[in-house]
Parts: sequence; structure tokens; C-alpha cells
Amino acid sequence: MMRGWWRGGPVLLVGALVCVLVAVAAGGPGVLERLAGQALDSRLEQAQRAAPGIVHSARLDPQDVRLGAESDLGGDLARYAQVIENSVPRPLRGAITHDATRVRLPTVTGAGAALSLVYASDAPGPQAYVAGRAPRARGGVVELAVSTRTRDALELRVGQRVPLRAGALQNVDAVARVSGIFRAAGEQRLWREQPVLARPLPGVAGAEASAGALIAPRGAELLQNQADAELTVHWNMRLTLGGAAAARFVGDRGEREFRRAMARYPLSARESTCRSGSYGGKFCVLGVHPATELETATELPDVFEEFGRRWRQATVVISFASASLLGVGLAAVVVTSLLVVRRRLPADRLLRARGASAPGLALGRALGSAPAVALGLGAGCALAAAVPGTSPAYGNGLAVAVLCWLLLPALTWGAVRDGAVVRDRGPGRAGRRLVAEAVVLLLAAAGVFALRARGTEGAAAAVGVAGPDPLLAAVPVLLGLAAVALLVRCYPWPVRLAARWAGRGRGVVGLVALARAAKEAPARGLALLVLVMTLAGAVFGGLVSGTLAEGRRSAAAWQVGADASFLGAGRDPDMAARLARARGVRETVAVRQLRVDPVSGTDGGRYGISSLIGVDAGQLRAANGSSAAARALRQAGLTAGGGGREIRVLASEGRAGDLLTFTRHGKETRLRVIGPLSEAVERDPALGPVRGATEARQHLLLTDNKDLTAFAAPEFEESALLLYGEGLDARALRSLVPRAAPAAATGELRIRTEEQAEADDDGLIAAVESAHTACTAFAVLLALLALVLDLLLSAPARGRTAAHLRTLGLGGRATSALHLLQLLPMVLAALAGGIALGLALPALLGPALDLRAFTGGPTAPDRHVDVLFTAALAAGLCVLVAVAVAAETWLGRRRGLGAVLRLGRTDD
Repeated sequence: MMRGWWRGGPVLLVGALVCVLVAVAAGGPGVLERLAGQALDSRLEQAQRAAPGIVHSARLDPQDVRLGAESDLGGDLARYAQVIENSVPRPLRGAITHDATRVRLPTVTGAGAALSLVYASDAPGPQAYVAGRAPRARGGVVELAVSTRTRDALELRVGQRVPLRAGALQNVDAVARVSGIFRAAGEQRLWREQPVLARPLPGVAGAEASAGALIAPRGAELLQNQADAELTVHWNMRLTLGGAAAARFVGDRGEREFRRAMARYPLSARESTCRSGSYGGKFCVLGVHPATELETATELPDVFEEFGRRWRQATVVISFASASLLGVGLAAVVVTSLLVVRRRLPADRLLRARGASAPGLALGRALGSAPAVALGLGAGCALAAAVPGTSPAYGNGLAVAVLCWLLLPALTWGAVRDGAVVRDRGPGRAGRRLVAEAVVLLLAAAGVFALRARGTEGAAAAVGVAGPDPLLAAVPVLLGLAAVALLVRCYPWPVRLAARWAGRGRGVVGLVALARAAKEAPARGLALLVLVMTLAGAVFGGLVSGTLAEGRRSAAAWQVGADASFLGAGRDPDMAARLARARGVRETVAVRQLRVDPVSGTDGGRYGISSLIGVDAGQLRAANGSSAAARALRQAGLTAGGGGREIRVLASEGRAGDLLTFTRHGKETRLRVIGPLSEAVERDPALGPVRGATEARQHLLLTDNKDLTAFAAPEFEESALLLYGEGLDARALRSLVPRAAPAAATGELRIRTEEQAEADDDGLIAAVESAHTACTAFAVLLALLALVLDLLLSAPARGRTAAHLRTLGLGGRATSALHLLQLLPMVLAALAGGIALGLALPALLGPALDLRAFTGGPTAPDRHVDVLFTAALAAGLCVLVAVAVAAETWLGRRRGLGAVLRLGRTDD
């Protein structure tokens, strides 16, 4: 049975390997496209989780009797929503759908609270009401529906009359009636976007509480007519693509198509709802209400742009993983082909002696292996086509199959050509090897240089997601070949020294094993290539995955700055005061930023546009003792405030004592540099919220807020209130400040737990990890196969050596030690080379792998090596070699010496 496998098994194995490699080459781009679509769909869902992706709005005047006596505002709003949805351009039709229509009136006073009255088309249905019903769409009375918490807080009941008086909505004097009580349960989007409807907010500093109530469109219309006020209607739309549809918009071409569609959509919606071209006036009509043209706000194009930038970096990691997999697979095909050549070599040499030509033998070998390769090609294409929602790249699969098919005849020709038959071992062979190694090193250096010079920008535009970047695919293979060339040249030297040291002892096992390991180093090139590429790809992928995960968490901490932060605290001091008193808040720190363009106070030279940031250093040190900014201000003596004519600052560039000036309100303001800013201060998360709100500036100036008391709140470019507390109630904070819709003028609340949860739920990192894990798993399996086949290739030589020593009395344990020591140098060299190459790849790639663009944050993320994963790989390789040695020793004991030794052999 073994003899039969030895005849046809290797050729069939070549066909099986062709099947695997064709499936990877043909199906890989489609799988990559599918992963990109899933990641983009996840990112869109994340961006629209708490706020609508697209918001159309129009401003309405009170009812105009000249347009009709009867008004059906609810029906008019629904018809407008249908027209807006029908205006979606063809590429996005069916993906952009109407989510909700909202009308929020300015607050009025009623039931002892400031009431926010809201009409929401997605209000809860009758099953949510514990008492009463929803407000009626028609009638002459304003009806209110409140939550159970609002009922308890304001002591309301169904049927109760509530006088409404003027608040932010002026000229209101009406009597409303409570029509129903509903339970605001679950995670309905309405409660996240309008939390005041679910639970009232206590007043601050003696002010009245804030509460919310649902009203019908007719109720909003009645109050608008009475107050003669302008109302704003919001039609919230959501984009839901799904993985397969989202894949169309990945890459530069898809992003441009999406931008064109999103640019046409507002114009189409505006023309469909109003054809008058009002340009800001109320020349449109919504039912019986004069209205403005639609205004559209969306952040989805920015989301697409950010995703495209990050996906281009993700393709670098995935391309390296897939290229390493293909390289290991091709090496396995080479080893299998060498087995076929080794099996047929005696017969081929006999045919050569009888007059057969080397090209003829190679052609015969090609014809003999063609059926197996064709079968593998068909099976691989079938596997690639079986992946749902993808378009296989059959051209890539055909190219890989042809390459695998040509390897066997090429190796056959190389083994039986005239020079090989007479065993030419002259000095020219060493010269050819040296030239080949030099060419490999030059190609690897050129590939790395080209990739660093070009980067990955433009690669997606050149080939899109449907095909790999050839340069990205070639560089890992070239680097693996270069590493093997260096290892084969270098590792025999210490092995020879170890052999000399072993020769001084009395045993022969160490001397023979190490001497043969040094002698056979060039023959171990294929095994080294397989192991080095597998280990390098796995270590590189683990390094990048760990760095991305930690980098996203660090970026989330930078965006928040503390346990929570409120951006826009200077614009909304009342809300900042509410947040400071929220449950769980222990300390608060104010951070403010000014944009200044100072000049030198000595020579008038321009210093450069800078961010002047002020913090409450004492409070920051009390809230976070490890803050580098607080420590630097305290050490510079800036925590007490200057009180003089100069603002004392720490500067990212400049010397202590330098004077800078800038003009403010026609007067000169002086800045005195006290000392430099360290890199740790520039990366302090406490400065992140205000620094991240603007583009990066040339310089950074830091001072205490006590030195900025002369500046009014509107003068600050951005201000943030940092909230510290171990037991922060995220739900309570979010009820005070919901996530803002696009173009909203309210402040923004950021909570660290929410940001980190989004970072951990990053679909793009999940796609990278999935692709890397799959490629690594397949590469390990192929490496295992290639290593076993390479051991089979070299087994006869090791078996003869062991047989010679057994005739001299070598025992079984010593034979196992001989095999293990003979393979150990190669294993150690592969471990060192593979791990070193995997860790060095990010530095070698340079700008081609910009992880900061992937994660965000102030600087490139620190690298995080997965030590456990790397150790597991090394341990797995050692176990594999130990198993191979044990199997070879067992097989050697079963063979007789006559099956190994042959009289007259001098070739080994």
C-alpha cells in the first residue's frame, strides 16, 4: 500500500495543493470584498446607533387660511416623508429609508416644570400605554401623553387639565389635557434621542424641573398658531446597506459613487418637495403652512471617507497574510514536486543514458501531471464560487494553477539535464548560488523601498478590492527569501563551532548531528522558507491586531479625556452644571482652548499658529494624579496664576524666557514662555477633547485657567468639562445630554465606557482578525505538510547515517537524540528569523502601514506584541519537530540495515 502511494500519491497531492491554492487565489478577493462590506455595514450601524444618519428639515410658519381652511398636518408630514424617500438616487434606492418624523416645540411652562412638547411618528403604540391613549390627531384641545416617571414626578393623571404658559415659546396661554400614560421601556431609539420624554430632569440651583410630553401634530399646530411662532420639522432617514450592498462602495471608486449619490440626494429631495427655488424664503407649502426648502445635514460621507482610509491600511495586513499563505503553499508544491522527481530520478537517469532528452522527459512529466492539476483547478474554482455573495477571480486561480503545473517539469529538467547527470560540483555552482542570493536581497530591498516610497495610497484605485496589489503581495515573499538567504549563510557558523566543541567529548552523537546540520544547511532552504514565512506572517498579524485593538482603546481615551467629558461647556453652562451634579461625578475639570497666532516679542518673527490651552491644574491633579499636564504645570509653578500683565505658558517650541505677543481686541497680549512641553504632556488625554476638535496646529501652549480670566467664554474656540468618578451612571448622564443629530448646535457628551465599547465592537478590526486568523490557520497546515514532506526528502540521508552508527553499536535513544540534534539548528534558525522578520515588518514598511490613520489618536499607537501567541507558535513548532523525530526513529527501528545501506554507495 505504501509502495502504491509512493508511485501516485505525490502527484495527487500536487493536485490537492493546487485545489487549495486556486481556491485561495480565486476566492480570496471575493472574501476580502465581503469582509469589507460587512465592516462598512458595521461602521454605518455604529454611526447611526444613537442618531439618524441623514436629517432633512424645514421651517414652518403658522397656518395660512388662504391655503385652505382644513389642516391635516400629520398626513402632510407623512406625505412629505414619502416624497423624500422616493427621491433617493438609484444607487441608494431601498437603502435610505424614512425612520421618523419629529417636531419639537420650544419649552412651555406647565405642571410646575419646563415642558418639552414633541411630536414623534415613531412614538410607542397602544400596547405601551398603562392608562389612557395617545393624543388624537384632530380636535381643538392640546392633548399630552407622559411617561410613568413623569406622571409620578409631576403628580399627573389621565384627564387632568394642565395650564400651559409661555416659556421659550412666547405668547402661549392654553389648557392641555393628559390623554394617556405610557411606559418608556426598552432601548427604543426615541428614548435615546429624546431622553426627557422618558424621565424628567431635576432643576439646578432652584430652577424648575424639565420634563417632556408627546403631542399630536394637531396639538403642535394649535400652539404654533396661538404663539405665531416658527416650527422646525425633522425627517430622520437611515442608511442600511447590508454586507453585500455595502461592498459596492468600498474603495476609491465606490466612495466616489457614494459621494455623487449623496450629493444628488438633497437636490432631488428639494426639487421633489418644492419647485419654487425659494433660496431661504418660505415660498414652499406643506399642507396649509408656508415652509422653507428642505435643508439636509449628514455625516455619512465623512464616515465613508474615514472608513476608506482605515480600510486601505487593513488591506496591507490582509495582503501580507494572503501572500504568506500563497508563498507557503507554493513551497509545499515545490517540496511535493521534488518528491516526485526523487522517486523517478533513477529511471530518468537510465532513460537519459539511453538517449532521451531532458526537455522530452520534462514534457512527459508535464503531461502526466496535467490531469491532477486540471482536477485541482476545477475543484478550487468550485470552492471559490461556493462562497456566497462574491465574484471569484478565476484569472488569479488559473495563473496559480499554471505556475504549480510548471514546477514539476522545471524541476525534472533541472535534475536530468546534462550538468546534473554528470554531477558538476565545480566552483561555478558556488558562484551561481552567490549571485542568486544577491539578486534575492536586491529584489527584497527594492520592494521595500518602492512600497515605502509609494505607500498604499492609490493601490485601491489601481486594482480596487477585486484584486490584490502586486507589490504588497510580492514583498512578504521577497522578504522571506531574503531572510532565508541570510539564515542559510549565517547559522552554519555557530553550528560548526558547536560541533567542534562536541567533538572534544567522548560521544559521537553531537559531533555527527551538528556536523551534518551545518553541511546540509543549503538543502534546508525550502523548509526554512516555509517556517520563516509562516512565523513571520503570524507574528506580524498578531502584532498589528494587538496594536490596533489597544490603539483604538487609547484613541477612545484621548477623545474623552476622562471618565466622561462635555464638549461645548462654555456654550451651555447650565447643562455643564447639571452634569457636574450628576450621580457618580466626583471631580470636574475645565479645559479651554484659544487659537492664537503670536509673534516673537524680541524680533517680531512669526511663531506660528498655536493652540493656547488652559486647564484647572489643581483640580486636574486632584482628579488624576498621573496627569502629565497637571504635573508639568505644578513643577513650573503655574498653578497659582500669574495675576500680572503676562500669561505664563509652557511651549512645545521655544526657550525659557522667550516673549510672544498677539493682538486681541486691538490690544497686545503678552505670553511668557516658562519652560518646554514634554511629549508626555502633548499626549495627555486630558487635552484630547479640545485638541481633537480642531485641526492639528503648529505649536501647543499650556497654561492654567487662572491666567485666562481676562478672556470671555465666547472667545474660546472650544471648551470641555472633564468628569471624573469611578461610579459614573452612563444612563443618567445620557438622559441629560442625548447623542446629537448631524449639524446639531448642542454640546456633545462623551462617555469613556461607550467609546471603548464602540472601539471593542469595531467591525474593521474584526475583519482584519478574521482574515489573519484564517490565513494563519491555513498557512500552518500547509507548513506542517511542507515540513513533513521535506523531512521525507531528507529521511534517506539521515537513515543511512543512523544505520552506519547502529552498526557501530548506537542505541535507540541515541538515535532519537541524533535526529533531534540534526534538526534543532534549523528549527532555532527558523524561529529566530521568522519572529524577527514579523516584528520588523511594521518598521520596514514605514509609511505604507500608517496605523495612526487606522486608529486615530494624537500619535501612532504603541506596538503591542502578543507574547503568548508568539510563544505558542514557537512551542508548536518544537512539538512538531519532536513528533517528526519520534516517528522517524520508530520507522528506522522497523527497517533493517539492508533496506538502508547499499554496497558501493559513495554519494552520502
